Amino acid sequence: MVAAGPAAPFPFPLDRYPPRADDLLETLGGRLRADPFNGVASLLFLLAILHALLAPGIRRWAHRVDARSASGPNALLHWLSELEIIFGSWAVIMAVAIGVAKGWGTAARYVGRDVDYTEPLFVAVILALAATRPILRLAGLGLAWFAEIGGGTLGAWWLAILLIGPLFGSLITEPAAMAISALLLARQFYAYRPSVALSYATLGLLFVNVSVGGTLTNFAAPPIVMVARPWHWDLLYLLTHFGWKALAGMATATLLYYAVFRAELGRLNRRYRQESRGGGEGAAAGIPRWIFGMHILFLVYTVALARHPWLFIGGFLCYVLFARATASHQDRLDLRLPLLVGLFLAGLVVLAGLQGWWLEPVLKSLGRSSLFLGATLLTGINDNAAITYLATLVPGFSDPLKYAVVAGAVTGGGLTVIANAPNPAGQAILQRFFPDGISPLGLLAGALAPTIILALAFLLL
Repeated sequence: MVAAGPAAPFPFPLDRYPPRADDLLETLGGRLRADPFNGVASLLFLLAILHALLAPGIRRWAHRVDARSASGPNALLHWLSELEIIFGSWAVIMAVAIGVAKGWGTAARYVGRDVDYTEPLFVAVILALAATRPILRLAGLGLAWFAEIGGGTLGAWWLAILLIGPLFGSLITEPAAMAISALLLARQFYAYRPSVALSYATLGLLFVNVSVGGTLTNFAAPPIVMVARPWHWDLLYLLTHFGWKALAGMATATLLYYAVFRAELGRLNRRYRQESRGGGEGAAAGIPRWIFGMHILFLVYTVALARHPWLFIGGFLCYVLFARATASHQDRLDLRLPLLVGLFLAGLVVLAGLQGWWLEPVLKSLGRSSLFLGATLLTGINDNAAITYLATLVPGFSDPLKYAVVAGAVTGGGLTVIANAPNPAGQAILQRFFPDGISPLGLLAGALAPTIILALAFLLL
């Protein structure tokens, strides 16, 4: 009986492809010939993206279907229109395709062992923690101080959340910054029914600001963390090469949108004065200080151990017990949203993990300016952390090219929901304010001007 040989590596290792040809198409053709499954993997990823683009239309169709129960075709249409479920479903299709083409053992190894689910798990946990009543009240109190400088108006809250909230991404990670900013925007802004144009402008601005707001440090934002150690980028380097430019671009874009929508923000402020819920919801009244302290401790613990899933999941289970013991000072712990966002990101990493065969040679073929633009555009169809990680695998990258790819990746992080890992959390929190769901084209339109402004800041300053 002949023993089976070791299983062939999957996906095909980048360093085992034929040498890169001068022509990019020839290089890609060689890689397709080396492993034809590359074409299948990229086709399924493309179909998942197209499905996501069609999701708002499917949701409108579902609303038109006259069904009296949550079953049958209507329920199926609603299922097919949920962005979080879309990528999870296509990840299952990808796993089946791997099993058919490569064997079920290979599919099980890739999906069950080789794919790193740390980021989906971390985002789900940090989203659940950031949505707790004590954390939201603390964030509300902090941003209320900045809002009061502007008179405590709705416009002042809008400015404070969009300018200060994303900077939390340089301290307590971008997912936490997104969750806190989106939850406060839901209560302090979207609840007062802004126009469609202002709604999408705010959403696009939020996504762009969160994407670049994590560039002030080298330990919090995933696209920065991916390159900081291999390229030896310390805190001073990030502040001098990225941080101050990001701040300048964020301030310019946010103030520009404020000027454009100032009249509407003034009208919304009158509604806000009539219906105001108050930023801090009675400030911190009724919650003992030690409970605030425990929530901060759980949050810091999770952030500090962000690369160790079993440890931060264990900490979250301890938090669940703590929340039950202090239920009178807590809101009901709703895990539906964090789990859906985690499913979205898990599906994304399964699908995106098989796209390196074409991303790596594309990045290698670009010059400084074209690399910046290419990274910005590629981020729209791939998580920006994946773009920067692949860049670390490219030998001989000069310092200007390293800067270009990272600057481009964070600049494009607001163009689509899949461009930056925290974006699905923001969409999940705010999509109830968009009757037919968040339109990808609407998001793109809202994020386009801030993206251009940030691009100019990173290229010209």
